[in-house]
Amino acid sequence: MELFGYIAAALIGTSLGLIGAGGSILTVPLLVYFFHVPVLLASSYSLAIVGCTSLLGAAIKYRQGHVRIKTALLFGGISIAVVSLVRHFVIPAIPRELFTVNGFVVESPVLSMVLFALLMLLTAIGMIEKKKSNHEVQSLEVVSVTTLFVTSVAVGLVTGFLGAGGGFLLVPALALFFHLPMKEAVGTSLLIIALNSLTGFAMDLDHFNIDWPMLSTIAVISGLGIFGGISLGKRIAGPALRSAFGWFVMLIGIVILFSEILSLVAKQHGTAVR
Repeated sequence: MELFGYIAAALIGTSLGLIGAGGSILTVPLLVYFFHVPVLLASSYSLAIVGCTSLLGAAIKYRQGHVRIKTALLFGGISIAVVSLVRHFVIPAIPRELFTVNGFVVESPVLSMVLFALLMLLTAIGMIEKKKSNHEVQSLEVVSVTTLFVTSVAVGLVTGFLGAGGGFLLVPALALFFHLPMKEAVGTSLLIIALNSLTGFAMDLDHFNIDWPMLSTIAVISGLGIFGGISLGKRIAGPALRSAFGWFVMLIGIVILFSEILSLVAKQHGTAVR
């Protein structure tokens, strides 16, 4: 199973390098199902893996002139603050048993994976839908500061609670709010994801015992994958690959959602233990 996990780790980097989004949504399921890492710890590992991979990708994109530093700091400032608060104060305080519904005890690991599956479905829909061209994006009016603030907070919450980078929100938001061409939106998104994720992981160091060898191995493989994604981006049409990857993410999301629901039902009937 770990072999498939390492292959999936390469896909994480490939997706981030190619379209600046999508890959990070696979990291937590990869760690939970292939490497049997507990869900909350997996979200922490995901922050480190996605953060390091995105930082490498951002460095490459910066050398190509596709990163707007000031934009990244402006957009990322709010989300970084949200990530820090969530990882340092909220995550350690979350109890294992959250609430009961009709006799079903809902635990935080199960709820986290269900929410993650739903997030994967939303991500997949966004990746599959036809995107506006750069010309169409640049013809839109700049949205209000309130909308920018809300989007930054949303990205911070997604990263903080679930360990995902939020690139599926960032790339279209950067194109819309700051009128960035797609290549610059991708590069700037990678820098914001790196800053958010690595900040979140730093907040976790006092709360978790880290398996550094395993974490480093997966991060290195994912980092190598980003070179492949950037290379593919130069030769293959991004929209087609984005759509194909979106269908793949949707399939995984559906499998996880049904798996967690069935696991919850089985546990309540005493036939399985998570």
